[in-house]
Amino acid sequence: MTEKLQKVLANQGLGSRREMERWIEQGRVSVNGTLATLGDRVDGSAQIRVDGHLLSRQTEQPVCRVLMYNKPEGELCSRHDPDGRDTVFDRLPAIRLGRWITVGRLDMNTSGLLLFTNDGELANRLMHPKCEVEREYAVRVFGDVTNQTLTTLQKGVQLEDGEAKFLSITGKVAPVGAEDESMNRWFNVTLKEGRNREVRRLWESQGVQVSRLIRVKYGPLALQKRLPQGAWVELGLEDVNALRGIVQLPEETQSMINVRQNKLDHVRLSRMRRSVKKHKVRKEQKEQGVKKRVGRNTKR
Repeated sequence: MTEKLQKVLANQGLGSRREMERWIEQGRVSVNGTLATLGDRVDGSAQIRVDGHLLSRQTEQPVCRVLMYNKPEGELCSRHDPDGRDTVFDRLPAIRLGRWITVGRLDMNTSGLLLFTNDGELANRLMHPKCEVEREYAVRVFGDVTNQTLTTLQKGVQLEDGEAKFLSITGKVAPVGAEDESMNRWFNVTLKEGRNREVRRLWESQGVQVSRLIRVKYGPLALQKRLPQGAWVELGLEDVNALRGIVQLPEETQSMINVRQNKLDHVRLSRMRRSVKKHKVRKEQKEQGVKKRVGRNTKR
């Protein structure tokens, strides 16, 4: 039995399948001493090296885990940032097998629902356009929005990377002639793609500016209303299998959490808020320390 190399790497928790394809193209992966190419298949006896390091093929099959994170504005969807800015990985829990993989991305100025998993195949399918997993956003826009604007956005707009459209838009436009016709207004929009800044670019194509953007739903999962910004919660087996089901993956039978312990009760919410506050204080102290060192070096 052989499997595609990028799938094997993704299942080891090294990243999404697309990311593994990029690693292969960049020449970072070898199989049995030979530089790997896209399309290679491997069996269980293959010696795989990543950046020269032998990959230890795990005999223990990791349990599929999923985190729901309420991303604040200002955080990057990157594992590391050379400029030292906050990333969405800074507050995540340690993981014993594999590593956390983001399911899609949110740009720096977008907040809301962000999913993480240790299952590379699940992440890949949830992001792949052919699976058509719906995303829903709450968006605040500024500008003249008419019923014709909404109709155009649902019929389709030609962007620089192809046609795009919203599957649905809910919200009310201002009455014609109203004094507040160009005020900020909230709409909820859904689409089945995750192209770069797609929601913002669609509205901008109609001369309307987006002033707030919050992802509130991904597939069957809605952002838990009581989850504080900057906090995460691990999802139970029912939610994990709801995600696996919409992308035709077999059900997971194990979970790392106790459902009762994972409920967002008063005690757990208080603990989350304290953790978020501590992280913010540590970040501020770190920034102040850097400024002091820079100041001392400048005086010298």
